[in-house]
Parts: sequence; C-alpha cells; structure tokens
Amino acid sequence: MMRAAPWLYLVAAFVFIYLPVGALVLFSFQGGSLPVPPFDGPSLQWYGDILSDDDLTDALRNSLIVAVGSAAVACALGFLAAYALARFVLPGAALMRGLLIAPLTVSYLIVGLGLLMVLQRLGLGLSLWTAGIGHVVINLPLCFAIIYASMGAQQQNAERAARDLGANEAQVILLITAPMLAPAILAAFFLSVTLSWDEFIIAFLLTRFDITLPVEIWSMLRSGLSPRLNAIGSLVFLVSVTAVLLLEILVFRKRA
Repeated sequence: MMRAAPWLYLVAAFVFIYLPVGALVLFSFQGGSLPVPPFDGPSLQWYGDILSDDDLTDALRNSLIVAVGSAAVACALGFLAAYALARFVLPGAALMRGLLIAPLTVSYLIVGLGLLMVLQRLGLGLSLWTAGIGHVVINLPLCFAIIYASMGAQQQNAERAARDLGANEAQVILLITAPMLAPAILAAFFLSVTLSWDEFIIAFLLTRFDITLPVEIWSMLRSGLSPRLNAIGSLVFLVSVTAVLLLEILVFRKRA
C-alpha cells in the first residue's frame, strides 16, 4: 500500500489538473449547440466555425504577434541587463537587480492600470503596440532572472579567452556569450510567449480595436457558454502545449 501511495497521489494530481482541460477538449467536438452532456459527436463544425470567423482569426493573429514580439524584446533586454549586472561592477547593482525582478511580485492589474495612466498622459493611443509594451514589462523580469541565473564562471572564462585572442566586446557577446546562454535564452523566450499568449488583464486595458484572443473570448463569454468557446479554448491549449514541447525539445533535452 505504501508503495502504491505515490502513484495514487500522482494520478490524482494529474486528474485534478487535466480533467477540466479534457472536458473542454471533448466538448469542443460536440455536435449539438450546447457544450454539456450527453456528448453528441464527434464533429468538427465548431472548429470550422471559429476558423471562418474573421474577428476570431484576427484576434488569434494579434495574440501571436504580441506574444512573439514582446517575448523577443523582453529576452533581448533581459539578456543585456543580465550581462551588464553579471560582468561589470556597477554602483547599486544589488538595488538594480531588485528593481528588475520587483515587477514579478506586482499584480498584473496594478501594472496595467499604471501603464494605462502613463500612456494616456503621453497621449499615446491604445493599440497592439501598447499591449506589447505591457507584456514586455511583465516578461522582462522573468527573462532577466532566468538568464542572469545561468551566467556563471564557465561563460566568463570563455569570454576572457576570446578577448585575449583579440575579440572586441560585440564579438564576445554575439559569438561567445549568447551561444553559450542559448538554452536559458530560449527557455525565457518560450515561457514569455506562453505567458503573453493567454494574458488578459493587460491586453484588455491597453487595447481598443485590435484586440487579442483572450479579450475576444471574454467578449464572447458575456453571451453565455457555447461549443465555440470550447473549440477556441482547445486551440489556445494546443498552442501553449506546443510552446512547452518546443521548450522541452530545444532546451532541456539539449542541456541533458
């Protein structure tokens, strides 16, 4: 019994986590108009319905653009900040690290409201650009923390050797540091894409007409549940799982 206990706990944990997702995916193939038992299917009509909906496909495209773009910018800024604070002796470095990581402890609602007030004061209109700025703000601390934690003596010794051989600082960063930190950079990128992909609060506050998929889903929820929402949720889950699998294949398996 004692040997079976860990397995029973593991099975219970997976059921608790994935049962709602399984129900969502199952009833996305519902043939009827109500996403409730009994199951009437399988049918792909709701997937065809959402993929032919211009508003949904535009929102899907907007989410991908914001997720990939903001993740790339956050990774680039996080890498540069991590390199500066790890390789140079700067006054107040500990305070700078604390300030960079501090947004991780702040609610997205507070961050979004603060950005909204700043953008309005600057006279900038709300758009995908402003949503991307908001996602960079919330993803930059994560990227910095992941990359900074991966910068050790091994990279530093290789950088010194490259300088001794005549490489300038740009060559050291591009040809030595960045390739050696590629697993950490990719991990930060894919995690940022996943977080940005399904983020709602900041996207809701900082967009107006070009909305992202989570905001479109929220608009649809106001009219009640439907199999269309299950199909959309399944596609969102598929994208998130794909990002995690790519992270596993490209980063963790390579590191192992």
